[in-house]
Amino acid sequence: MNIQGLQKLTLLDYPGHTACTVFTGGCNLRCPFCHNAPLVLEPNGSEPFAEEEIFSLLEKRRGILDGVAVTGGEPLLQKDIGGFLQKVKDRGFAVKLDTNGFFPDRLAELLAAGLVDYAAMDIKNRPEKYALTCGLEDVDLNKIEKSVRLLMESGIEYEFRTTVVKEFHTADDIEAAARWIGGAKRYYLQAFKDSGALIGEGYSEVPAEEMREMARRAAPFVERCEVRGVE
Repeated sequence: MNIQGLQKLTLLDYPGHTACTVFTGGCNLRCPFCHNAPLVLEPNGSEPFAEEEIFSLLEKRRGILDGVAVTGGEPLLQKDIGGFLQKVKDRGFAVKLDTNGFFPDRLAELLAAGLVDYAAMDIKNRPEKYALTCGLEDVDLNKIEKSVRLLMESGIEYEFRTTVVKEFHTADDIEAAARWIGGAKRYYLQAFKDSGALIGEGYSEVPAEEMREMARRAAPFVERCEVRGVE
């Protein structure tokens, strides 16, 4: 695994659990507002963390940490992710996986092997604006739809989430995205924050009340819709 970052303790990345967060290098998308630009544009920018360093941390914090959150970049680009997650599970820790949904076959393999306990999948925008939001000329939406179905039928805990950016998202867009994933258990609207390390420039957050209105528009189509990162 190309592990480019490690957060030793998080109370936010894995809902309801204490966890450490592993950041993998590389992504197939170029979302202009991505807050982890170095992981995307320079996937081998630093010496990777050795897997044994992660497992050593887990042993030292046994009884404190419940699990490992694996994010990126896009973790499913890592060809050996299954082996890594198996080692995490063998040590008795839960796994939370973040994904952009473009690798449904690999996601299906991990789910079938029982290697994911909680998954968080990005829904970038309504279908008509997906490629634009991903920073690409074209995308295969069939892959996104397949990943959505996989998670909804998996039996594990999952969430879909959209990082809402003023320059990319309207209330109509969010309603259409919620309709697209209709029946989902959880759909979160995340406030965009400029990390100072974006792929693009000139992006801004949506005011809190507009975010809440977007959630109200989305709510009829999913079981639960909430906003994150707003006061």
